[in-house]
Amino acid sequence: MSMLKEPGRKYRPFPQINLPDRQWPNRTITQPPRWLSTDLRDGNQSIIDPMDAVKKNRFFDLLVETGFKEIEVGFPAAGATEFDFITSLVRGGRVPNDVIIQVLTQSREDLIRTSFDSLEGARAAIIHLYNAVSPAWRDIVFQMTQPQVKEIAINGAKLLRDEAAKRPGTDWFFEYSPETFSTAELDFSLEVCEAVMDILQPTPDHPLIFNLPATVEAATPNIYADQIEYFHRNIPRRDSVVISLHTHNDRGTGVAAAELGIMAGADRVEGCLFGNGERTGNCCLVTVALNMYTQGIDPKLDFSDIDKAIETVEYCNQIPVHQRHPYGGELVFTAFSGSHQDAIKKGFSANERQNDEYWRVPYLPIDPADLGRSYEAVIRVNSQSGKGGFAWVLEKDQGLKLPKRMQAHFSKYVQQLADHLGRELNADDIWQVFRETYFIKIDKRRYQLVDYDENRASDGTRLFSGTIKVDGREERVSGRGKGLISSVLATLKEAFGLELEVLDYSEHALGTGTDARAAAYLECQMPDGQTVWGVGIDEDVAAASVRAIVSAANSAHRAIA
Repeated sequence: MSMLKEPGRKYRPFPQINLPDRQWPNRTITQPPRWLSTDLRDGNQSIIDPMDAVKKNRFFDLLVETGFKEIEVGFPAAGATEFDFITSLVRGGRVPNDVIIQVLTQSREDLIRTSFDSLEGARAAIIHLYNAVSPAWRDIVFQMTQPQVKEIAINGAKLLRDEAAKRPGTDWFFEYSPETFSTAELDFSLEVCEAVMDILQPTPDHPLIFNLPATVEAATPNIYADQIEYFHRNIPRRDSVVISLHTHNDRGTGVAAAELGIMAGADRVEGCLFGNGERTGNCCLVTVALNMYTQGIDPKLDFSDIDKAIETVEYCNQIPVHQRHPYGGELVFTAFSGSHQDAIKKGFSANERQNDEYWRVPYLPIDPADLGRSYEAVIRVNSQSGKGGFAWVLEKDQGLKLPKRMQAHFSKYVQQLADHLGRELNADDIWQVFRETYFIKIDKRRYQLVDYDENRASDGTRLFSGTIKVDGREERVSGRGKGLISSVLATLKEAFGLELEVLDYSEHALGTGTDARAAAYLECQMPDGQTVWGVGIDEDVAAASVRAIVSAANSAHRAIA
């Protein structure tokens, strides 16, 4: 077997929806929908080993902490584990007053009664009823006519009404799904939903939820949006109806379908954290919520500690969140490419200087700090990285702000190490090669500053005198110049015959307050035209500059050798 040369002989294109005056393309999302997490039901039934009570309770707590006000907690008729968990939530007082739990049931009398029993004593609850209505299910699975399928929904609705009447202590809400809505005839779905409305008699104060699932994603998300808008326009008593979306990801566009469905008139979105669900998964609620957040909309869900959410989801589902998953993946805020790193580094620098709070950093649609992520992981260095990458790491890890030309000089040493190791370089790797390159507190130094004094002569010149260890032997040296740097350079020339001309010098503080240190960078030219760099770090800025000159002297010796 292989892929067909003419797939049209086996697969049909999904038909367009006749909606020439569609309005959703001109709309924008301006407020969050109602959210329903179905992690404990739809998500749970899609994992190899369903969650036990411990995992279910941990996941429930995460959902409450995140801000979900509607949570589908299970399919009570599926077995004792599901039923007992639901009753434990209700009878154990585990459901906050501002949270309403939901259970799912097929339109069968015994299953509906079991569902009500599981919620006995609840302050408020949603019973979610469903039956499939599409042609494939009617013809292949059930071998039923449209009227027969409609009758299943009507009978289920009557049972919801009657069972709720027997339990007046609970504030009952109802949800009905014309399952397989996205592959069913729109007018038939409307007909079935209207019949359910006639039984349950919703009001604006007590609306009926119609869930319109893309049970299997079979078309582009714009077609799903057309279906939602058509339903939104034609369902009677729209003010007594909540339109809910339940998209799947078979075509990889479950999030897009949900977003366009909101634009088309939907009020509510169902899904799972990080897109868990059957086959290719449900709509990822994290992605939809944070997409809104990046557009300036408060989604009313809090992912300030997204790594905690990931830890819980991975533990409960035993499924890892992919490294490239939007917002949550380990690598989604990470740049290895040199050009990307340079743009991000410049973006952060510009962000610190701007006069407003708007986020404008290239390649980062959201500030990682808003999700509890540190900036240390934003730029990581490997053999594909450029000078901006290691410069960022040194700045964040050591506080060093390397001059631009020095970044270019140091980049070849980083590249050599990355090629040699054949792996990503961490901050310790980069700091070690930096120390070795510029002779910062390492043993392999020809020249090592031991101590020094500086005095001003009567003619205004500076006198430098000190002890420099040369190849392990201490020597007293001295020299005169117009300033400290020139007097040290004169000393090196007189004592060791080492001639250097300063091309550029810069310095900056490392940290703030009484514990602040200084870093000095020196670019020098040798008589043969070669350029060398020196770096000095010390508690005193003058001492840092002296150390930078000695560092440059070691670089010059290496160049000569």
